[in-house]
Amino acid sequence: MLELIPKTNIDFVGKRYIFFALSGILLAAGISSLIFKKGPRWGIDFTGGTLVEVKFTNPPPVENIRKALAEKKLSSVEIQTVPDQGIFIIRSQAKTKNNIAEQDDIGKLIQNSLEESFKEQSPILLRKEFVGPTVGRHLIRQTSAAFLLTFVGIIIYTAFRFHSGIWGMGGVLAIIHDVLATIGLFSLLNKEITVTIVAALLTIAGYSINDTIVVFDFMRERLRFRKNESLYELINQSINTTLSRTIITNLTVFLVVLTLYFFGGEVIHDFAVAMIFGAIIGTYSTIGIATPLIYEWVEVRSKKNKPFK
Repeated sequence: MLELIPKTNIDFVGKRYIFFALSGILLAAGISSLIFKKGPRWGIDFTGGTLVEVKFTNPPPVENIRKALAEKKLSSVEIQTVPDQGIFIIRSQAKTKNNIAEQDDIGKLIQNSLEESFKEQSPILLRKEFVGPTVGRHLIRQTSAAFLLTFVGIIIYTAFRFHSGIWGMGGVLAIIHDVLATIGLFSLLNKEITVTIVAALLTIAGYSINDTIVVFDFMRERLRFRKNESLYELINQSINTTLSRTIITNLTVFLVVLTLYFFGGEVIHDFAVAMIFGAIIGTYSTIGIATPLIYEWVEVRSKKNKPFK
C-alpha cells in the first residue's frame, strides 16, 4: 500500500481533549448560528415557491439568466436546463408559504425580466405555477428516517463485528459530528440546504464511517495478536498505521470536489463546498472523535488504563 506519511508515531489519544475542544467550538458556532437564524435556510424543495418554465429559440447562457434575475432582486433562484431543447425551468423560493397572490407576482416578475433582457432570444412562457412545500416535508421525514436507520444499522453491525456496542456509538457520534458541523457551516455562510446538499450530507456520512471502520479493523487485528497492549497504545498505533491510507483516500475526494468547486459552475457550487468541508471534517472526526471517544468511555469506566480485552 502506498504510504504518503510513513512511520508516524503521533500521540493522538493524548491530544484528545484538544480535539474535543476544537469540535466543541466548531459545533457551538454552528448551533448558535442555527438558533439565531431559527433553523437552517431551507431551499425551494423544502419551502415551496414559484416555478416558471420558459423556452428560447436561441438559448442564452445560464449565467446571463441568473444575472438578469439578480438585477430584479431575485437572488434565491434555482435554474435547470433541458438539454437541446432551449428550455429553462426557474424556481424562486417562497417568502411566505400560503400567499398565492405574492407568488403570482413573483412569477410575473420573472417572466417580465426574461422578456426585457432577452428580446432577441424570443422567450416563450410554457408554464407558471406555485409549488407547495409538501414534497419537502415528506423528504425531510424520509431523510430523518434514513439517518436514524443508518445509525441503528451501524451500531448493530459494529457491535456484532467488533463485539462491543461502544465501537458503533463512537462511529455514529463521529457521523453526527460531521453532519452537524456541515449544517452549521452552511448556516454561518448563509447557504441553503437543498436536496443536493442532503445528498452531500449522506455522502459525507458514508465517507466518515468508512474511515472509522478501517481504523476499527486495525484495532481488532491488534487485539487478536497483542492481547497485553493497552488501549492507549492500541488506538494510537491503529490510527498511525492507517493514517497514510486515510489521507490518500480523502485527498483524492478533496481534489475532485475542489475541481467541481472551481469549474463545475453555480449549480453544483454549494454541493462542492459541502463535500470539500466533509472530506476534511470526515478525516478529522475519525482521528480526533470516534476512536478517542472509545478510549474515554473505557477510561471512565475502568478509572485506569488496563490492557483492553
